[in-house]
Amino acid sequence: MSTHSLFQLCRLGYVALLMLLTGWFIQQGLSGVYSMAFSLLWIVPLLLPIKGILTGKPYTYAWASFILCLYLLHGLTLVWVTEDALYFAIIESLLISALLIGFPFYARKRGRELGLGLKKKPQQDK
Repeated sequence: MSTHSLFQLCRLGYVALLMLLTGWFIQQGLSGVYSMAFSLLWIVPLLLPIKGILTGKPYTYAWASFILCLYLLHGLTLVWVTEDALYFAIIESLLISALLIGFPFYARKRGRELGLGLKKKPQQDK
């Protein structure tokens, strides 16, 4: 898979996740399950890496995976505790799992193209 197509796929998945969760939390806020302020606070962490994700910065893709872990916990918890939102929770968990595979893979592949890998320590003669 080319880096560009992987970038497109990751970017599309992230935007889909952002739309899915925004819709979910706003709906929960409007229905009175959560306060609207609490619902909006759940969206803010997803907005932090949006610029770097849309522009394809490998470093952003690497650290954004840590943010996704929080949302994976949310999805898996919903799978366990609810029957009403089971399909939503499964879709959320599967989408985030795919992003947790794609993001580091893209970051590594694109980082190597740009020469951003870790530098090896020079060997000293003994």
